Amino acid sequence: MILKIAVLVAALAITAAPVENEGTGCPVSVPATLTSNAKLPDPFRRIDGSRITTTGEWTCRREEIKKLSERYVYGEKPTRPQSVTGTVTASAITVNVADQGRSSNFSARVELPGGTGPFPAVVVYGGFGADTAAIKAAGAAVINYDPYTVGREGTPRNNKQGAFYSVYGSSSPTGLLMAWSWGVSRIIDVLEQSGGTILRADATGVTGCSRFGKGAFVAGAFDQRIALTMPIESGSAGVPIFRGIPGEGAQSLSSAYGEQPWLGDAFGSFTSDPSRLPVDTHEMVAMVAPRGLFIMDNPHIANLGPRSASVAALAGAEVYKAVGATENITYWSDVQDGTHCASRPEWRAPLTANLQKFLRGTAATTGGMRISSKAQGRLADWIDWTTPTLGGGGPTTPPPTTTPPPPTTTPPPTGAGCSASVTLNSWSGGFVATVRVTAGAAALTGWNVGLTLPAGATIANAWNANRSATSGAVQFTNVAYNGALPPGGATEFGFQATGNSAAMTPTCTAT
Repeated sequence: MILKIAVLVAALAITAAPVENEGTGCPVSVPATLTSNAKLPDPFRRIDGSRITTTGEWTCRREEIKKLSERYVYGEKPTRPQSVTGTVTASAITVNVADQGRSSNFSARVELPGGTGPFPAVVVYGGFGADTAAIKAAGAAVINYDPYTVGREGTPRNNKQGAFYSVYGSSSPTGLLMAWSWGVSRIIDVLEQSGGTILRADATGVTGCSRFGKGAFVAGAFDQRIALTMPIESGSAGVPIFRGIPGEGAQSLSSAYGEQPWLGDAFGSFTSDPSRLPVDTHEMVAMVAPRGLFIMDNPHIANLGPRSASVAALAGAEVYKAVGATENITYWSDVQDGTHCASRPEWRAPLTANLQKFLRGTAATTGGMRISSKAQGRLADWIDWTTPTLGGGGPTTPPPTTTPPPPTTTPPPTGAGCSASVTLNSWSGGFVATVRVTAGAAALTGWNVGLTLPAGATIANAWNANRSATSGAVQFTNVAYNGALPPGGATEFGFQATGNSAAMTPTCTAT
């Protein structure tokens, strides 16, 4: 049975999640004290010391990794701003943000491929990432994103500039990589609002090379709506494990931290001793799972840390394996040309295959490790943990077979102590429903949401909630970690169903 579940997940987990972060309802207590560990932290071990045993538990374990990464590595990525608006045309995207009484805006240039849309799209950092001609030839649009408009380089840590810092303050401890990631997420917000007439929000990729490879890697790790992440030669502060960089002769952590404010301010205390970090980049690789990840690397430049990057990929691939998505991760450093950020013939076929699989939903073979013998790390040297066999459970989303309609949202009705609203992402023969539960004027200790599924619809799986049935009238109740909500607080759960979607009006009752 476990094998069948793993095969099913691998086959289905080729599109993005319906929300930016599925773990928002998971409680996380960041440890106050840290211990030194020369080995890579166990990605399956919770902060409390226990290990996860099912794929469904990965959602909250991923949230722990996210919070630790924000606290000690990148700085916090704020939740979705109070207001995000913008426009999408065949040539440009505009983004307007307002939050906490401040506002900012930025834009990105769009290049459409031939044919008839709506098109999947790849956000290309600085116009400098995977081959844009290959992207368009595969039927995807290119969104040329200038990250410097969101977070400028060449600024001191106490006076950061750009659209992100205009809203969250020039002295924000959040580094540029996370600020750039926030910008990509806001672009996706606008794509979702646009109705999908030109670009599809549910089929978005991201890529970049060198410093922009660092940015693309972080963007893909921290937004689960990104279906395909493609960092290239990202170097220190990118894919390579922090613990391996000092011994490899790559750009030192202190140099990467000081060159630009890429990393969060808190990382400064770890530059001379990364073994104190409670996380490492193999867990950021794991945060992308089970979505598409294609890491391209250069074994000819030691300063880029390719050996440490291969270890990050190998260790992160263990999480892909555990959740049944081994074929969704590719690492490729077996290339002849050593020029930094060159367009290499060895990458053309796997690039096209990844674009077809994760952005267009067509059958394609991906996955695998093509590590150059010039810079091959040994996973066994870095881990003292084993990969568990996880039981089934957890969200998966099948690839749409036709262009999905715009998301449909039903307004939250007034309930006894709470309200609920439903957002739908639909395709031919199926849909994903994301249900948001919001507490009223008083705190909640538990909640119950009732709704009636459309005729003929059947729930295939659900996450972040218990359900009473798979069709007809269904009651959803909180799980252990998301029942307690403060006044006005909110959490989300979801389910995937077969059949045709229709508007649903949920009721919410405090329990």
